[in-house]
Amino acid sequence: MITIDELLAGARVPTSSRDGFDVGEALRRLAADAAAATPNPDMLRATQAAQRLSVVCRWILNKPDAADHVDRLAQEPDTVTEDQLDVDGALVFACLLYLTDHRESAQFWWQLAAGAGHRAAAYCLHLHHLALGEMREARHWLHEVTHDVLDSEAPDEAFLDFLEAVALYVRRNGSSLTSPPTGGLEMEVDRLAALMTDSCIIVRRPDQRLADQLHGFTRR
Repeated sequence: MITIDELLAGARVPTSSRDGFDVGEALRRLAADAAAATPNPDMLRATQAAQRLSVVCRWILNKPDAADHVDRLAQEPDTVTEDQLDVDGALVFACLLYLTDHRESAQFWWQLAAGAGHRAAAYCLHLHHLALGEMREARHWLHEVTHDVLDSEAPDEAFLDFLEAVALYVRRNGSSLTSPPTGGLEMEVDRLAALMTDSCIIVRRPDQRLADQLHGFTRR
């Protein structure tokens, strides 16, 4: 007959001797695991640039006059010169496109505004290319931000530092004041995209229906 003590002895989990534990090997495994968990510097830079761009776009879209500029852009004739283009409207529209996941279309409208001398649009392009890991293009647009003299109200170093601080705060804490567009705006942008039968990029101006939706969004 098997006693209780014998059953317990058989159920005991065997353990290895401390003498067989390789401390050095264990430390090397921990170091390797830590290195694998550390993000690649290029990936980290790209991620931070994308987060920063999202903050900038939300900030631009929430400005009190954002909808007014898109309204003017929607009412412009089909053929306008660079001087007649509402570049602020192009910037706002680009930021809306970016936040609704139409990134290539956003790049087109940022380039349109930046080509007209809008340095905030150039800064968005800098962050956009940085997020894609396209360093040459990112450096080009950063140069346009810091050296172009066309825009008298261009962002200076203090303003760029301020954007960095805001982006860091939002990353750490979030902000309901800078929430991305949802619902109606996304559906309206998708509607415009569906009208582009011969291109995957939205090159047509926003229409009055989208401008009206944006007015409602900014009022909320």
